[in-house]
Amino acid sequence: MSQAIRDNLKRLLAPRHLAFVGGRSMARALRRCADGGFAGQLWLVNPQHDSLDGIPCVRRIADLPCGPDAVFIATHRELTLTCVAELAAIGTGGAICYASGFAEAGAGGAALQQQLLNAAGDMALLGPNCYGLLDYLHSSALWPVAHGGKTVEKGVAVLTQSGNFAYNLSMSDRSLPVAYMASVGNQAQLGVAELMDVLLDEPRVTAIGLHLEGLKNVPGFARAAHKALEKGIPIIVLKTGVSQIGAELALSHTSSLSGSDALYDSLFARLGVIRVSGPVSFVETLKAAACGNLPGGNSLIALACSGGDAGLIADYAERNHLTLPKLDNDQRSDLAQVLPSYANLVNPLDFTTAIWGDREALKRMLDTALRTDADAAMLVLDYPAEFTGERKECDLLLELFCGALSRHGKTGFVTSAFPELLPRHAREHLHAQGIAALQGVEDALAAWGRIADYQNNRRVLLERGESVLEPFCPKILGGQALALDEWASKQALRAFGLSTPAAVLSTPGRAIADAKRLGYPLVLKAVSADLPHKTEAGAVALNLQDGFALTAALEHMRRNIAEHAPGVLFEQLLLESMAAPPLAELIVGIKRENDFGLALVIGAGGILVELLKDSRSLLLPTTDAAIRNAVLSLRSVALLQGFRGREVADMDALVAAIRAVADYACAHAEQLLELDVNPLLVNARGVTAVDALIRLGDGYAG
Repeated sequence: MSQAIRDNLKRLLAPRHLAFVGGRSMARALRRCADGGFAGQLWLVNPQHDSLDGIPCVRRIADLPCGPDAVFIATHRELTLTCVAELAAIGTGGAICYASGFAEAGAGGAALQQQLLNAAGDMALLGPNCYGLLDYLHSSALWPVAHGGKTVEKGVAVLTQSGNFAYNLSMSDRSLPVAYMASVGNQAQLGVAELMDVLLDEPRVTAIGLHLEGLKNVPGFARAAHKALEKGIPIIVLKTGVSQIGAELALSHTSSLSGSDALYDSLFARLGVIRVSGPVSFVETLKAAACGNLPGGNSLIALACSGGDAGLIADYAERNHLTLPKLDNDQRSDLAQVLPSYANLVNPLDFTTAIWGDREALKRMLDTALRTDADAAMLVLDYPAEFTGERKECDLLLELFCGALSRHGKTGFVTSAFPELLPRHAREHLHAQGIAALQGVEDALAAWGRIADYQNNRRVLLERGESVLEPFCPKILGGQALALDEWASKQALRAFGLSTPAAVLSTPGRAIADAKRLGYPLVLKAVSADLPHKTEAGAVALNLQDGFALTAALEHMRRNIAEHAPGVLFEQLLLESMAAPPLAELIVGIKRENDFGLALVIGAGGILVELLKDSRSLLLPTTDAAIRNAVLSLRSVALLQGFRGREVADMDALVAAIRAVADYACAHAEQLLELDVNPLLVNARGVTAVDALIRLGDGYAG
């Protein structure tokens, strides 16, 4: 994104004047902006009418008194091209293109979209094929239909690839304070990454929510997400379109471990992006972050007036890695003075209904409970139906809880056991005071747990240094792929520091003599790029103790290959020293996802690789600290840590070996299609790669 487009995008996001190009629906859109409180100038452009619905029309874009900061274009696609060119010519800041029929419609539409992009020049362009932009900081609604939001002082920014999702979110009864909501459409010029980058410069944006099918600009997204991590602005993602890449099309085991969605997880993990599973968790997690007053850690003092609610809190807190520190002796003593004798003085605290509606008793209880080092405080509060006339006691407790949080300098939230029992007036009162109003105790504690984890994780990620590294985004390679045989693969990796067994490249005729020089016991393997999976073809013989065993193995291997791979010539052999039994076998591989990333995959290896599917993926480039953390997060890590009295693995050597594979991949990022080191034998004193496979794309120069 050029500086000129960036500057114009800032005009679009903080407009002083707006224009709408189109018919009667645009007149209604303009009216909604005026009624919603937009304070700047508003123009309606229509070449056929002097006015629409009482709103005067400007006949031509060229007749506008100046280039508007922001314009909504609601015309057919051919006229949209003309309008964009005319708006760019008069110095317009940015335009939203509502029309469809561009790149999403095939090759002809893609050509039109390129024309649209050319016509825009340095003008910021959102769309085409998008619903538009809702800006509740400036009461600007560049939007074709009604919307349910209202002006806010600060809040979250939501970017979505679905206009209907944005519309429904604006209409939801969840009181999410939204600063901006944008439907990004085809992202011809401005996409998720570009919008994120500029939105992060707005101090009133407290969190960013993304509803994604996929990313067009992974490096740009990574740069923006790192910027958010540095600023402490949480990014919450709801990603749809989960799919696995078919492993049957690949030679390596690595692809069976790491499909497309796993790589999105890897990208999000390195950048501290919070991934959620559905619309409710998306909204509630955004609400937990919306006030901008994030918890410093994961401990809670929790309050409820019911033992049942207290039990729910305890269960859901544990599930979401939230701790409930014990009340100290002074707290219990002081609480005993105000609560009935049957009250259980623990955290979570059931303060009972005995003091319900008693202002002084509730205040004393709250001040005592919040006299704690816990990072945050929570209250479960369920409002009865309005017809009961019993809401005033809930309002009193809400007021007192807000006051107690302020006096004790604590962040916190209020929730309800059932989502619908925290009414709008209570939610809005809480949000006005910077306190999260979360709906449903299960979703609330899950949301708070994610935000607390974010705070802890953020510090670790910034120290680890991986988030600042821009991921590779490899392009599609044409032509034929070149598979290196095992010998060539190992030699290539040895040059980057990977340890392999002592070995000799031999032939059937020289095998006995070469074996004497190498020494027994040894391993015999056929060498051919056409035998990527040698075990299945009977092309591997282990633990050969002498020349007789080697001679028998050579004859047996010749017959196996002739039967299972008749097109493969039995001409080259690999003789290797037999490796000692390992503490564990790992697989280290590289997976290429075109236009997304190059991933380092680390997992449980050997013959169990596809059975266990115990793996972690790191996008390249990465750091040693990230590699070590990935290894330690494997389910099978106990095998490396002295399991059942065995020795402890050489972790430094293991990290160095994995780093060697990563370094090779980074050096060959433009050509590398896939890579397997399987198994990588891990011992107490070093590691050894006993098999390797590399496949390179067309144009590899060595």
